[in-house]
Amino acid sequence: MYGISNKLLDIFTILLSAAGVKFELQRLYHSYIMNRLLCLSCLFAGSLLFNACSTSGPSGLFGKKSPHEIYGDKITAAGLQETSLGKQWFSAAIQSLMSPLQITLPYKETGYFSANRPSAMGIIFTARRGQKIIVNLEKKPATGFALYLDFLQPSTPLSNKPRLLASADTLLSTLNYEIKNDGSYQLRLQPELLKGGEYTITITTGPSLAYPVAANAKSYIGSFWGVGRDNGTRKHEGIDIFAPKRTPLIAAAAGTVTRVIENNLGGKVIFLRPDGRDYSLYYAHLDEQISQPGQSVIVGDTIGLVGNTGNASTTSPHLHFGIYTSSGAVDPFPFIDQKINPPPKITANTDHLNKMARTKKEVGLYIGPSTSSTLFYRLPANTVEHIEAAASGWYKVVLPDGKYGFVEAEGVQLLTPLKSYELPEMVALFDAPDTLAPRMAELKPGEKVQLLGKFGSYSLVKKNENIQGWIKL
Repeated sequence: MYGISNKLLDIFTILLSAAGVKFELQRLYHSYIMNRLLCLSCLFAGSLLFNACSTSGPSGLFGKKSPHEIYGDKITAAGLQETSLGKQWFSAAIQSLMSPLQITLPYKETGYFSANRPSAMGIIFTARRGQKIIVNLEKKPATGFALYLDFLQPSTPLSNKPRLLASADTLLSTLNYEIKNDGSYQLRLQPELLKGGEYTITITTGPSLAYPVAANAKSYIGSFWGVGRDNGTRKHEGIDIFAPKRTPLIAAAAGTVTRVIENNLGGKVIFLRPDGRDYSLYYAHLDEQISQPGQSVIVGDTIGLVGNTGNASTTSPHLHFGIYTSSGAVDPFPFIDQKINPPPKITANTDHLNKMARTKKEVGLYIGPSTSSTLFYRLPANTVEHIEAAASGWYKVVLPDGKYGFVEAEGVQLLTPLKSYELPEMVALFDAPDTLAPRMAELKPGEKVQLLGKFGSYSLVKKNENIQGWIKL
């Protein structure tokens, strides 16, 4: 059995199904897979001891291997990569990165991975430099259901493969990452083979630095990045945080005070170099500089007091806060924005996850859970689909041809018989809406079936509790 190729298994399945033993072959095939996976679990158990943490930096296909890739290597070592399930697992992993669905942050999704059909969840979103991406993952069952979480930068014209930035193995439920550049980012979530379960993933953004003004002060941001200065001759390279004079200014990160000087523009200023970062923090218009050059500080240390020195002598006391890199100034607001917005509440019925459904009416299939996102196409009423996940008031669905996207939950209902139909002639019953799909049976003229839904020129019908498939009318 171990030497039987996937192609032969597929041929045997088609041939034997006509003899009524298709399900027995499938049982033997899944028994074979489970035996190989049992060996795989033994091989993989040791690696978990060394990967019970998040990893960052390049990986596997990308350099140092992630837990996801280590597991993929184990699938190959166990000889499963050429089986139908093995191929589907690797294909789903690639497809989730090649054609991710687009979402906006914050975001929350509850979904279900079926043990019978290897799949992966892939999404793409934009983030700004200085934001901290916070990913929380919950799963049911909590044990015995391994999930692999990868956070990546998409491929570019200069790099034809995604760049792995961070990953979490099967034991962790949280991943944090500080965004280094404005742009698009991807997230992939995939379970191990033949394991199914529910997941809820929540993605929010927060600041990567502490707020530079004492928390108990009555402060507010009165001027943002890019505002015109000196009659439009220059742009504001920072933000102005207004607060009462001599309000304490704190170290927004652990690091080293590199310069404590005074100049005409900023008045009394302080430069602070955070540990492990490639930029410096700039505090200007101080009334008093408390720290000294070379001083090591931790988050929350007072390094100065709010004032209006320099060219701010005619304005209310405030801190000009800036961030400078080797390429110049960057917008500091995402670095210190303390507002963490919660994701939209999931209102779609999660009891419908992992169930077949159909559209109640014509609905749009979108790339994201919003009517403002890109529309793939319109789905006619009664189109059959499989519900995989829910986000806010939307379902993520997969169509019979493998295409997927978001539809509004209110436009979807679970499959129930539409009407009874008497066949006028003999028709083939297929296991997919495709003439190349395997034939499950031949239905005779006069037989009655229940119409459940449709896809293209095919109708999904049910003859009895054990026989359901597609016919072309």
